[in-house]
Amino acid sequence: MPIQTLEPQRLYRQIAEQLRELIGKGEFAVGARIPAERDLARQLGVSRPSVREALIALEVEGWVEVRTGSGVYVLDRSQRTLPPANGAAGIEWGPLEIIRARRMVEGETAATAAQHGKRKDVDAMRRAIRMMRELAANGEVPHEGDRAFHLAIVNACDNVVLTETVQGFWESRHGPIFARMIDYFETMESWQVAIGEHELILDAIAARDPSAARSAMHEHMDKFHQRFSASWRRTKAS
Repeated sequence: MPIQTLEPQRLYRQIAEQLRELIGKGEFAVGARIPAERDLARQLGVSRPSVREALIALEVEGWVEVRTGSGVYVLDRSQRTLPPANGAAGIEWGPLEIIRARRMVEGETAATAAQHGKRKDVDAMRRAIRMMRELAANGEVPHEGDRAFHLAIVNACDNVVLTETVQGFWESRHGPIFARMIDYFETMESWQVAIGEHELILDAIAARDPSAARSAMHEHMDKFHQRFSASWRRTKAS
């Protein structure tokens, strides 16, 4: 197979481009199954999560179909109106890269909130978690409460650049690749776990313990990353 090794620091879009070129040249025929994530990762010299992002980008663009429990298959593009070849993979930040960036930035915003946050900020965090619990109890995905919680933390830092940065992270969730990752890997069960992670962050901030707040946020982001890197376990939304 004429696959070229990629440098480990390259992003998912380089992987998607190489796979797209191979499909275009007929190396993977219409209806054929793409090699498994682990095999592609080994041949490309990259991580499995990066391959996953690339495959989902290709799915969003209409090049492949992900069949949970079976594999990833090449679609026939000849009779379909589809996005440009480099559409989603060319413009969107990688979801897992965003999570890693959030870990760095929001670990520090949590520590700063523990040092300098006011009572009103902690109250806002508590309201956000209460909203998350109520939405989850009603069977609704608690994105609104999640967003409110993380914004309450950064608002406690009293720095507009940090606030706009965190807001930018949240806007990125609306991108097609991130949205598809959410569809595959977020469940009400995973949200219940995530709410508990938020409570630990709140406890550390309310206790004015910057080190514990930073660690709790890092732990939350690490587990968030793990959830998106887990085995495929849900059927694709119709």
